Amino acid sequence: MSTRKVLISGASVAGPALAYWLNRYGYEVTVVERAPELRGGGQAVDFKGVTHRTVLDRMDLWEAINDLQTGRTDLHIVDDQDRVKAVIPGEFSGGDVEILRGDLATLLYQRTVDSCRYLFDDHLTALVESGSGVEATFANGDPETFDLVVGTDGVHSGVRRLAFGPEDDYVRHLGFYYAVVGGSPTQHGANSGPEHGRAVGTMYNTPGRMITDGGPKAPQLYVFASPKLDYDRRDVEEQKRLVTKAFAGVGWRVPQLLARLPEQTDFYLDSISRVHVERYTKGRFALVGDAAYGNTLGGFGTGLALVGAHVLAGELAVAEGDHRVAFERYTTVMHRYAKIARSGNAGPFLAPPSKLRIGLRNLTFANRFLLGMMMKMTDQFANDIELPDYPR
Repeated sequence: MSTRKVLISGASVAGPALAYWLNRYGYEVTVVERAPELRGGGQAVDFKGVTHRTVLDRMDLWEAINDLQTGRTDLHIVDDQDRVKAVIPGEFSGGDVEILRGDLATLLYQRTVDSCRYLFDDHLTALVESGSGVEATFANGDPETFDLVVGTDGVHSGVRRLAFGPEDDYVRHLGFYYAVVGGSPTQHGANSGPEHGRAVGTMYNTPGRMITDGGPKAPQLYVFASPKLDYDRRDVEEQKRLVTKAFAGVGWRVPQLLARLPEQTDFYLDSISRVHVERYTKGRFALVGDAAYGNTLGGFGTGLALVGAHVLAGELAVAEGDHRVAFERYTTVMHRYAKIARSGNAGPFLAPPSKLRIGLRNLTFANRFLLGMMMKMTDQFANDIELPDYPR
């Protein structure tokens, strides 16, 4: 196969993972990222089951991820007097292995930076497809033509907007927002990490609102019910004010946590949304990860992203570069596997709308049988794919 040029938009997880495989298959890869540098921190992500382990082993990542894992964190659901009502075990929220998103992104970047071109502090402003390629226009660079363009740029994908259509056609707001605050490993609790054994976080609810302190996914995680909000996604201070307003009057430790919010430098707010794209490809364009099958806080996003990157690159290798054949196979394989992302809403589970619903949710974790059923279901979804043995 002659070398082909591929542009990937997004350098978080799916983008560098796809770059890794495409480079191994002989493609010339460019990754463009809006952020000025690789982003560290962020919430913890996890992998579970044979399928995830197979992909990570094929990428020689399993041992490295284990070395950087956050360790098990049990989440104690408490009332306003800190009395424990239920426990969400670390095995439920953390899968087989858990790692900070920023640490995973760094591992993937380190394995591709010497063989792929990265363009930070830039983004796409236009994409024009012709019979022989795609002309890409950048905000801060010269136009360039590529054979294929792949969007790995998340729920709010710029590639999807430019090549497929407006975001409102593909993204559904599910009635909740979430904010991740803090992201370094030490912020996950003094006892986090495999060498210290179990860490413990706490979770508190009022109807339609939830906050964790020292939880398994982030030092603080806020979730609140809300209709779609109109705010500047680049204005972090405005977003912090939205969170403060949403949790005004809530007791427990919330006033103290909110008082420290203005000084937090690692902060991210977004809606809980579901992406529904019937076909993940169009002409010379493809979508991987949350851009194609995102479901915020659904628990499967990172695994879907790594599997999707492997499948897309593998199908291109099997088809010897014929993107039309490869894209068709990629959509077929991943549409079935990603069915879990097309349903469900984590918002009512994390922030139930009433005291009764909060109590029923807590009972689910207090009952060993129901908890076992939920864990068995998540394992089934994570492994529900016949992963081809692509060339390596």
